[in-house]
Amino acid sequence: MNQKSKAKSMAKPAVMAGLAAVLAAGCTGTGGAPAGGGETAGAQGGSSTASPSFNYTGAGPVTDQPASLKILATNAWSNNVDLTNAPIVQEVTKRAGVTVNWELIPPTTYQDAISPRLAAGADLPDIVYLLDQDQTMKNIQGGLFKPLNEYIDKYGVNIKKLFEKYPELKASLTTPDGKIYYIPQLAVTKNYMPTFMVNMRWLDKLGLKEPTTLDEFTEMLRKMKSGDPNGNGKPDEIPFSVQPKLLASAFGPVFGMDLANSFYTDKDGKVHYAYYEPAYKEYLTYLNGLYKEGLLEQDFASTTSDQITSKFSQNLTGVTFNFSYYTSMVYSKLFKDYDPNTPLIKGIAPLKGPHGDQFYMGRNPITGVFGISKNAADPELAFRFLDYASSEEAKEIYAWGLKGETYEVVDGKKQFTEKGKDNDFIQKFGINPVNLPIEQSVESTDVLVAPWHAKIDKEMEKYIKPPFPFVYALPDEAGTENTVMPDMTTYVNEMNIKFITGKESLDNFDAYLKALKGMGIEDVIKGRQAQYDRYQAAGKK
Repeated sequence: MNQKSKAKSMAKPAVMAGLAAVLAAGCTGTGGAPAGGGETAGAQGGSSTASPSFNYTGAGPVTDQPASLKILATNAWSNNVDLTNAPIVQEVTKRAGVTVNWELIPPTTYQDAISPRLAAGADLPDIVYLLDQDQTMKNIQGGLFKPLNEYIDKYGVNIKKLFEKYPELKASLTTPDGKIYYIPQLAVTKNYMPTFMVNMRWLDKLGLKEPTTLDEFTEMLRKMKSGDPNGNGKPDEIPFSVQPKLLASAFGPVFGMDLANSFYTDKDGKVHYAYYEPAYKEYLTYLNGLYKEGLLEQDFASTTSDQITSKFSQNLTGVTFNFSYYTSMVYSKLFKDYDPNTPLIKGIAPLKGPHGDQFYMGRNPITGVFGISKNAADPELAFRFLDYASSEEAKEIYAWGLKGETYEVVDGKKQFTEKGKDNDFIQKFGINPVNLPIEQSVESTDVLVAPWHAKIDKEMEKYIKPPFPFVYALPDEAGTENTVMPDMTTYVNEMNIKFITGKESLDNFDAYLKALKGMGIEDVIKGRQAQYDRYQAAGKK
């Protein structure tokens, strides 16, 4: 999986699931209308499961005839959650008036599972969610997905509203020849981004303040390792425990780079590939130092989210980096004496790096896309389902759940019930299900988290920097990326771990750069520069 893909797979908490989702969906309509009957098919082919008099308004149902769809998607990030039976998912499909047969694959194995199917162009259900958004248009050019322009014109009640609300989305999703192939899944705010989070009790015991610079952060980790902040008299503290896919998001910005998304632009609009920059050596040198001192968990390359949660529950780790949601909704609640009015595991401002950089990377507003496959038996039904699933009505269900179950209305305002505030319950209930076109709700998240958490989140907004925009590649650009990036990304990932752990000496960094150049990275950067320039030009029209 490349670095960009890894960044997208970070969005695991319930309300943040719409921020980094990895889906693959497909629908094969059963067709309730008699042969030759029903709505007239559009120019793109396929029959429609609805009577001639049915008028889709953007609300459910999406058909007045019995109909079913097959949808292939990721399951939830939590191993004990099955979105097939989640009440929120069932409610949305019920209101759509469609029976959905789900095939859900764990997100950790999803890309590997669907890649052969995409490559073969076979065994595809009607709707497919893509992890990499098909930036090089490989799947579009392979004819795997239907263009949606006519469907949008005819049925796109909610999609049109979405494009009016966020014009940049339509620009990003429109291919160079003016066609739209995908319906987006969104994270369009700067809220509840991944942050460094610190055990405040450990800081208090050690007499430390929140670190603001990289040097202060390093010194804090050293004191956590030697100062017995958990008070058990044993040298068992793990100062910094983090999932490997989040390491780049944590420290890339400290050195002025967007390692999570790989490509970024400087203040002059010049495109850079983060893993081909001198600053990347500084990043590696720093992490190698943490690793040597035992400040970074020694088996970080295989550390999982559940393992980090377990370490916090045992009071064994002091710092991690994850989506901000975890601070009050997961980690702080692990301590039985936690006071919801006082931060315990707290998100902090980004660290100021050696060159004065201080920011957290935001996310591309398009976190995933749904396409209607060439195999769709009823593409119009499939589109209407996706359009309804993108409606405000559906998104309210994703964010709040069901009235009387997860929320209630008091004095005209929604508020979560006690069940709705329980993370395990809402995960199983399907809050913000990653197998549907969700959109982050800041309002519902503000109400759900602790008041101190919502306040800190607003303070963090000023530090969020937008990532490289999503832009489709022209055929020659796509050809270069498809040829160069797979092998090069594998090489970059392998060398990343080797450099950090010391299995490869940083004295060989120049040889590493030479290898990237030989693989063709400069041609890829040239193509990305052209894409960025087109994006900028389009925004000025």
